[in-house]
Amino acid sequence: MALLQISEPGMSTAPHQHRLAVGIDLGTTNSLVASVQSGMARVLDDERGRSLVPSVVRYVAEGQAVVGFDAQARQSEDPHNTIVSVKRFMGRGIADLGDPGRYPYQFVDAPGMVQLHTVAGDKSPVEVSAEILKALKQRAELALGGDLVGAVITVPAYFDDAQRQATKDAAKLAGLNVLRLLNEPTAAAIAYGLDNASEGVYAVYDLGGGTFDISILRLTKGVFEVLSTNGDSALGGDDFDQRVFCWIVEHAHLTPLNAKDTRLLLTRAREAKEQLTDHDEARVTALLSTGELVDLNLTTTIFNEITDTLVNKTLAPTRKALRDAGLAADEVKGVVMVGGSTRMPNVRHAVGEFFGQTPLTNLDPDKVVALGAAMQAD
Repeated sequence: MALLQISEPGMSTAPHQHRLAVGIDLGTTNSLVASVQSGMARVLDDERGRSLVPSVVRYVAEGQAVVGFDAQARQSEDPHNTIVSVKRFMGRGIADLGDPGRYPYQFVDAPGMVQLHTVAGDKSPVEVSAEILKALKQRAELALGGDLVGAVITVPAYFDDAQRQATKDAAKLAGLNVLRLLNEPTAAAIAYGLDNASEGVYAVYDLGGGTFDISILRLTKGVFEVLSTNGDSALGGDDFDQRVFCWIVEHAHLTPLNAKDTRLLLTRAREAKEQLTDHDEARVTALLSTGELVDLNLTTTIFNEITDTLVNKTLAPTRKALRDAGLAADEVKGVVMVGGSTRMPNVRHAVGEFFGQTPLTNLDPDKVVALGAAMQAD
């Protein structure tokens, strides 16, 4: 259960000193930091106005770590030393990874938690996550003009004790005082002000770049209780990109592709998917290293056809979560949409039909968890 009103002991500060507490969404694909200023929660941007920090860390020979966009830009040329989606390894041993061969990393079977071999030495998921948190801390202190007194950090509702402890350890390593860990669905519900709403049951539908989570929450006297969670840790926006990529390859009659052309077409696939959020069609053009020119037109109708099974794959865990909570879809009072992939119109339509109501989408689905965490920190 996640209590909404918190007061931390021993947090008095000298007069006239800023007490800066922030909310951090430490995500699988992207991370964000937010704070409440003049009563309004807002996400803190970098000097170029970007709010997201890609959760990517690249280690270089001198032992330094490069975090975010710069690391992301080099991931295809330096896959061994560029760690993406490290959240999946938090609190996990090598036996928990299923098939370690599907990752481009050199794993070290260390006691307790798996480690990754890099040019800067062996790194644990806690150390990698700490680099992301350090970057967020630095951004917050620059933006707010002072030292942070603490942070509320969000975690998936299904995280176990080992995963939660690993998150706390990463924060400590980054020099952050953790005020508390907050479940991501609860943070999203707080951002929508549902903690001030009348009591009832809410669903949080969270479709990110790499994972899908559904949580059923009950609000009673200002307290959220997680009734059930479900999901698919290998289903997200990346899979929609992959479907578009396969459609491009099939319709452009392409010969076997090299790694560079594959990366280019995957990028074009993602751009086309995003274009279809607000348009009925998207042009896919790419000049391959072989000299072949790809020029196709992807319509909303085709996109919906090729991704229909993926949308339905999110509804099976949703049904199970409701069943585990002992509830029917029509007993849910509101549905909160979280994660960039919920921008897809076909996803919103399917969720609306399933629950028989229009989902809540007026907050930016990428920012909603960080905003809720900031409100909690405040």
